[in-house]
Amino acid sequence: MTSLAGKVAIVTGAGRGLGRAMAEALAEAGARVTVASRTAKELDAFVAEQEKAGREALACPTDITDAAAVEAMVEATVERFGRVDILVNNSGIVATTPLLEQEPEEWDRVIATNLRGVYLATRAAGKHLVAQKSGKVITIASNFALQGVANHAAYSASKAGVLAFTRSMAVEWSRHGIQVNAIAPGYFATDLNAGMRADDAVMDKVLRAIPARRMGEPGEIKPWLLLLAGPESDFMTGEYLVLDGGQTIR
Repeated sequence: MTSLAGKVAIVTGAGRGLGRAMAEALAEAGARVTVASRTAKELDAFVAEQEKAGREALACPTDITDAAAVEAMVEATVERFGRVDILVNNSGIVATTPLLEQEPEEWDRVIATNLRGVYLATRAAGKHLVAQKSGKVITIASNFALQGVANHAAYSASKAGVLAFTRSMAVEWSRHGIQVNAIAPGYFATDLNAGMRADDAVMDKVLRAIPARRMGEPGEIKPWLLLLAGPESDFMTGEYLVLDGGQTIR
């Protein structure tokens, strides 16, 4: 396993699902972790679990679309742990509304969370990463950024924007010793899609589109996250890893 001893990480959208799995992976690898999301109860539970295991963690309830709140999240991390080395941009929401039925407010909400939030967190953490001439930024995109999916225009556009942002920042910050990469997951079994997984007809349609004929499990993202968070990827930047059971290549 990659050792992240001495490193400090921030994971947004860490209350549950993939965010929580990634925060766990970083903590297990030795990093001190700040977990952020809107829900304090889930974050506090994570911190309690880590402290029970003898690890350090910090809960920062944060609205990722609020610039002041995001700055406060990063500064609280630096005040508590002395630095920040790894940023995992995971906060995101989904809208499944046909475009002609989608109100501008819903479009704006998706873009604000999925793209503006990435910009705000990267900018806030980046001030420290650039100053120390090292760091890792890992953003969770989606395989929907790479294919046409009906009724997901806002979500797909936001995640495609994340990939473009990743490439731009990789070039901009390479000279500072910072690597900026992304992971583009497909369907993973999380609380977010529990309702869908309970519907056999819907699941049959979803699984037929995935060559592996199954969803991913949250633990399957951990080794790829650690690769991007650790020194093994120091010569890798501006890239994205697709984890979707072959769905994108159909």
